[in-house]
Amino acid sequence: MATYKEIHGTNIEVVSSDPSNPVEGQVWYNTTSNSVKGFLVSAGSWATGGDLGTGRYHLGGAGTQTSALGFGGMTDPGVVALTEKYNGTAWTEVNDLNTARYILAGAGTTNTAALAFGGNPGSLAITENWNGTNWTEVNDLNTGRAGASGAGTNTAALAFGDGTESWNGTNWTAVNDFNTARTYLAGCGATNTAALAFGGQNPIKANTELWNGTNWTEVNDLNSARYGLGGAGTNTAALAFGGTGTPNGAVTESWNGTNWTELNDMSTGRYFFGGAGASNTSALAFGGNPGSLAITEEWNSGPMTVSFDVS
Repeated sequence: MATYKEIHGTNIEVVSSDPSNPVEGQVWYNTTSNSVKGFLVSAGSWATGGDLGTGRYHLGGAGTQTSALGFGGMTDPGVVALTEKYNGTAWTEVNDLNTARYILAGAGTTNTAALAFGGNPGSLAITENWNGTNWTEVNDLNTGRAGASGAGTNTAALAFGDGTESWNGTNWTAVNDFNTARTYLAGCGATNTAALAFGGQNPIKANTELWNGTNWTEVNDLNSARYGLGGAGTNTAALAFGGTGTPNGAVTESWNGTNWTELNDMSTGRYFFGGAGASNTSALAFGGNPGSLAITEEWNSGPMTVSFDVS
């Protein structure tokens, strides 16, 4: 068998810490971690994360892959107010919502500052703010709704689906609606002035619309129409994953600001689950149906350092 040196003309570099600016295909041995590592650019794949403490579906989500919040939802016994926090490895139960509900929406870029709004039973208008420790009820949506989606932060959020409302940290204001009405959609965005909405039902949709702070503009559709899906990222770098209406409920698509491209499927097909993530290169999917799932999956793509199994 040929050696690494015979193939590449050099020995594997031995270092005490990973290189700060590796190039694609570079391989090295880290003496501190006692591991062989390499640098690659991945098209993206899903990996198993830590399970939720309580499996459920129709829950809300906020945050990033390493700092996420899951709240509310439905278990087989019924509606819950349960909140769990993810640190990139495991979920920890923290203080509950004040009002138990399901099919609610969330906004927030971390597990220490988030917003939860809407939901069932009864198309609720209730909004709660998370400060990292407790939920506090704040001013209601102008229109109660369930099956909506959200974008932004707990001080600058957008609620969309069955109407659109913008949150300024104190009050909700009704703004311009979608071009195509729908619910059970997904969305994403880092602020209430730049968001993306995709998929949905009324009936099943592939529509994608872009929000510029004033109006929604229809842009290129998803490749696979679906609803009950998850979303992560921004209006220029988004990820759509899972949902019902696709052949296996595991389809993943990446948005580059113009078009959707289908990538590697989720390991477990599911719908009506929680999602989080700040970009189309790093996302989190947790919970969902069928069967009140507790499964968490982590999405990674782009440049990354990986460790090799040399056993």
